[in-house]
Parts: sequence; C-alpha cells; structure tokens
Amino acid sequence: MTSPPSDQTPCRPPGTGLRVDAERNRDRILAAARRLYATEGLGVSMASVAREAGVGKATLGRRFATREELVNAVFADRMDAYAAAAAEALADPDPWHGFTGYIHAVCAMQAADRGFADVLTMTFPAAKALEARRTEAYNEFQELITRAKTSGHLRDDFISQDLVILLMANAGVVAATGDDAPDTWRRLVGHMLRSYAAPGAPIPELPEAPRSTALYRATVRLARTGPDTTWVGGSGQ
Repeated sequence: MTSPPSDQTPCRPPGTGLRVDAERNRDRILAAARRLYATEGLGVSMASVAREAGVGKATLGRRFATREELVNAVFADRMDAYAAAAAEALADPDPWHGFTGYIHAVCAMQAADRGFADVLTMTFPAAKALEARRTEAYNEFQELITRAKTSGHLRDDFISQDLVILLMANAGVVAATGDDAPDTWRRLVGHMLRSYAAPGAPIPELPEAPRSTALYRATVRLARTGPDTTWVGGSGQ
C-alpha cells in the first residue's frame, strides 16, 4: 500500500511543474537577450538568443513569437526609466536645467546599453506597451521644449526632431567607440547642448575629449568589423 506523502515531499497540483519550467525558460531567455542586446545591439538574431539562453528555437518561439515581443519584454523597464526622466525634467523649477539634464540622462541610457541605444532610434508598432511609454515621454519632451524656450535659454529654432537626430548620432558614437573610448558620447552631447543654447544661456561645461590613442583603437576596430548593418527593416533573423 502506498504511504501518504511526507512533509518532505509536498504534492504539486497537476501542471504546476510545467508552469514553473515555462517561467524558468522565459527568465533565461530574457536574461540572455538583455546580455546580447546590451553588448551587440538589436542585430542579434533570435537563434543567437536561444543559444545564449540554452533553449531551442521552438521554446523561444512559444514564449516570444516575434522579435518585437521579445524587445518589448526586455526593454519595458528601460522605457519606464526613459519616461520617468522626462517627468523628472518637467518637475525641475529651472526649465533650461531640466532640459539639459534630460538630454544628458537619455544619452547616458543609450551609452549604458547598446540595445537601448537602438530602441530609442527605432519604432516597434506591435510592441504596444513600449510605444505607449515612448509617446508619453515624447509628449512631455514637447512641453519641456516649450518651457525651455519660454525661459529664453533654448534656441527658438530647436524642434523635437533635433532630439531624434542627436539620439541617432549618439547611438552611432556609442557603437563605434565601444570599450575603446566609452566616454566619447559625453563630448558629443556637450557640444550639442552648446549648440542648442540661446545667447546668454548658461553653457554646460564641455567634457574632456577622448585620448587620440583611444579613438585610434576604436577606428582600427571599426575598420576590421565594419559598421553594424545586421538590423535593416527587421533582418538578421
């Protein structure tokens, strides 16, 4: 006769083990995608993510049917931080300081995570939550622009598209310099903030330029590897 289960061998409801395994696989996939996207950008293929996570492509497909679903899950918290940065800038009693602080904060997010640098310069229509947070941040940035212009410190000809241009340029600098000259983006942002300032506005201090030897190493590496062209309209599967 079978003995009743002891306290050391608890019974699990039917299907519980499968749910636990599924959740574990999802966590592994997300962790692997974060690592790869952060260091290599969004050009990483879904197959590479599956290999990094130690799961099959079929398992990956069950958890995330499309790349956009995976990107949405990986970067949800970062898009929250992106939107929060805009709200924090609006709360600054000094509109110009809030504006410059926001620009620097967003570019710092790009520099810290190459995948997020890509996310900020792309759109993902199927990733509803991610795009909703992007829209929220964009609307608040529009208000930030108006306040900074009213203060007399932001140039009248600055428009929201200029931020997109800056983010594209910064993403390129981050990808090109890599670990060879990781703070180069600060110099770019410093120059751009000066160009946005109206006459008489407080000018942010210009960060030091990277050493020529560091830039040389970056150019040599870039010449060997070539520009990242793996993500073009969703290619690189």
